[in-house]
Amino acid sequence: MCGIAGLCNWGENWRQNIERMNERMYHRGPDASGVWASADLTVALGHRRLAIVDLTPSGAQPMESHDGRYVIAYNGEIYNYRAIADKLRAEGKTAAFRGTSDTEVLLEAFSAYGVPETLRMSKGMFAIALYDREEQTLFLARDRVGEKPLYYGFVRGQRFAFASDLNAIAALDGFDNDVDGRVLENYFRYGYIPAPFSIYENIYKLQPGKYLKIKFPFNKYDILTYWSMEERAVYGQQHPFLGTEREAAEELERLLKESIRGQMEADVPVGAFLSAGIDSSTVVSLMQSLSGRKVRSFTIGMWDEKFNEAKIAGEIAAHLGTEHTELYITEDDARNVIPKLAEMFGEPFADSSQIPTYLVSRMTREHVTVSLSGDGGDELFGGYGVYASVNRIWNRTKKIPYVIRRPASALLGRLSAEVKGPLAVKARLLGARGIGDMYLRSEIGEGFAIAARGGAYPTVMDGRSELLAEPQRNLMLTDLQMYHPDDILNKVDRSAMAVSLETRVPMLDRDVVEFAWTLPLSCCVQDGVTKKVLRDILYRYVPRGLVERPKTGFAIPLHRWLKEPKLRRWAEDLLDRDLLVRQGFLDADVVRRLWRDYTERDIWRVQIWYILMFQEWLQYAGGKGCGDR
Repeated sequence: MCGIAGLCNWGENWRQNIERMNERMYHRGPDASGVWASADLTVALGHRRLAIVDLTPSGAQPMESHDGRYVIAYNGEIYNYRAIADKLRAEGKTAAFRGTSDTEVLLEAFSAYGVPETLRMSKGMFAIALYDREEQTLFLARDRVGEKPLYYGFVRGQRFAFASDLNAIAALDGFDNDVDGRVLENYFRYGYIPAPFSIYENIYKLQPGKYLKIKFPFNKYDILTYWSMEERAVYGQQHPFLGTEREAAEELERLLKESIRGQMEADVPVGAFLSAGIDSSTVVSLMQSLSGRKVRSFTIGMWDEKFNEAKIAGEIAAHLGTEHTELYITEDDARNVIPKLAEMFGEPFADSSQIPTYLVSRMTREHVTVSLSGDGGDELFGGYGVYASVNRIWNRTKKIPYVIRRPASALLGRLSAEVKGPLAVKARLLGARGIGDMYLRSEIGEGFAIAARGGAYPTVMDGRSELLAEPQRNLMLTDLQMYHPDDILNKVDRSAMAVSLETRVPMLDRDVVEFAWTLPLSCCVQDGVTKKVLRDILYRYVPRGLVERPKTGFAIPLHRWLKEPKLRRWAEDLLDRDLLVRQGFLDADVVRRLWRDYTERDIWRVQIWYILMFQEWLQYAGGKGCGDR
């Protein structure tokens, strides 16, 4: 795992800018830094290296292809690179490789098979920049599910830039892209900014499964798709798995073992995060079954028993026989992370589990360089309880024709501008066009109009019809397209890379994802039991009683902490009315009312944390208001 950056049409000061971008991404790759520029200096590529496979200089980047036509800067891992290398040799596409890195194999595959075909055959997590010197064409590509980040856009007119880290783009000479006020409504709905948008105007996130193509003179680009989660979901549901539930578990176990076996390969120490949950316990169980030595597992605990999973995780580790490390964190440990968050994420991001994720990553990095995680199980196998509740509400709501619900929703919405509370929620849900739309509306909380300027960009889900026959499947697809890449994977990547830890997610292997879409829903959710197929696998390794307990999740008690003197002073400084008015981004009256409800009436709303994370980021970014750029 590394960091990549690049510039097109930057002019004479290209070197100092690309080196500054590299320096901003030091944490993503502390082992080495590299720079390459085309002969005419119109294209420059930068790379920070975290050496995982082939630790020698032969794995250094940017790297040129054997024939000198292509140059690559790449972040991630291609888990099937050995199979691709064998294919290249067997077909006579290359005689020998200079080193043993997946980067070199990937580069030669691009040279032999072209961009779309190579992307389709590659299994892994990646953000790739590939420059074709002959055609003067730059390609940017992102993995299928969005494990690795990639930002791009125009700066100072027609100067194109891209990077793994938004801070690297913001560090460019003369960067003056305004904060995009139109993303704020979506940010305050979800606590993150959905792709393809970023906090800055004209800077975007490349969406999963897509690649960008930009040719000289680098003033316009095209975005193309090489893999689609929607298409695979539809195909999988149209071609269902026809075996028994036992056979489904056996096939999934085989695919997961294949994925984990590939993801355990590295030239550095490898471990895994272990909570008390089904997903990480399954991953660690299968890792241990494949390993000839004790697997390293890592857990953090909290002294507050309501938020502590360490004891159960320790019992699971003891049963599996892993070499287990746990760290009990204090409230001060967690609170001390807060000032780091704005720089860590590069734009406003407010999933508060970012704090324990960073802490477990920091502890894990003291022992290993790579850690596997169990992310993806909830979305692929129906693990969220909210799916069932949204389904029940939709089954009642859809009985009322939309032509009646829509004006009723608008009327209630106008009333709720004064009444607020539950009425606002009902108004929003009543206007849903389908179950997926209802699901997104249910995630908004009470729907406060916090942003001072109206008008939001559409999310990736807006206007999409219900693609799948089973309502819950549509909710799972919604999460895999938006919540999972833009919240969960974003959180894990930034938190881990802040301490130079590579994270790998076996459940997001292409073959596992595509198989999951073929399973009947009854294999995932049955009689109120979620992730049944994963449980059927896990119970082969861990006694049912060890894991059939209530799960607390990676959570922290923000609602209590923010009333304590130190954090309350920090929060009230950020929410100062004069500051809010001067900045011009937020409705100061709404913000102050939310804060008073919390401090005086003990009404906690998650939007308070969203606001604080926005304000903290704004201070980090320079504190400029709407008209200051």
